[in-house]
Amino acid sequence: MLTDYHTHLRPDDLAATADEHFTAANAERYREAAEKREIGELGVSEHIYRFRQALEVWQHPLWREYAHDDLDDYCRFVREDTDLRLGIEADFVRGAEDRTANLLQSRDFDYVVGSVHFLRDQSLDMEDWSVWASTRGAEDIWRRYFQTLGEAARSGLFDILAHPDLVKVWGVERPLPEGDLRRYYELAMDGIAESGIAIEVSTAGLRKRAQEIYPAPALLEMCLEAGCPVALSSDAHRPEDIGADYEQALELLASLGVGELCVFEHRQRRSEPIGAGVL
Repeated sequence: MLTDYHTHLRPDDLAATADEHFTAANAERYREAAEKREIGELGVSEHIYRFRQALEVWQHPLWREYAHDDLDDYCRFVREDTDLRLGIEADFVRGAEDRTANLLQSRDFDYVVGSVHFLRDQSLDMEDWSVWASTRGAEDIWRRYFQTLGEAARSGLFDILAHPDLVKVWGVERPLPEGDLRRYYELAMDGIAESGIAIEVSTAGLRKRAQEIYPAPALLEMCLEAGCPVALSSDAHRPEDIGADYEQALELLASLGVGELCVFEHRQRRSEPIGAGVL
């Protein structure tokens, strides 16, 4: 079967309100797109920073600007008005692990997608608060990113590790370190291997300036060697991106001998053979 767990019912912009996008009609648009692409398991994982309760975890200016919605209203909507799996995309915030755990464990999610979008209070993938505007070089940013990724995996907070080499998102517009990038991947591998977390293979990178699947084949191969299962996702923010470019992702997985994908329910994971169709 095919899955798409890392999806969003609205764009990232501030004007995209819950009232407009958290509707049964909008969810049905996503479901119809998934059925056309023969995706059997579809979930939604809205950004945690869009909810007021996230301010209990972190008071970053971006979060204070965006945290307008109620997390419990979102959970009720997904459970009662849709047939989607209920997920959340939660940022890893170093030092806030206990607060994050309290927020996540008090809701009945099917899965939690863990992301590293920030190094301390600087952003990897947004122009505002950009870590790339600092005087730090690419080598330092990549080193800090993969160290933090390993910490996120080791924290035990998350079921899926999202876009594991997000640091490459800008492609040639931001400098890449020279040489074999596996020396940076290694910095995360102890935490990833210890955790047993599912590694997301995301086609979103193909729609970004990176023009590559997340993660790079070398990083994915290292994760597979460490025993990590795979979660397949598109990181769609609109129905037409559900399952986008899955042909390339499935080709990559086949080349590495991956024949199963993770399926989640109430934070319990099992594996299903790759293939089209519903359960």
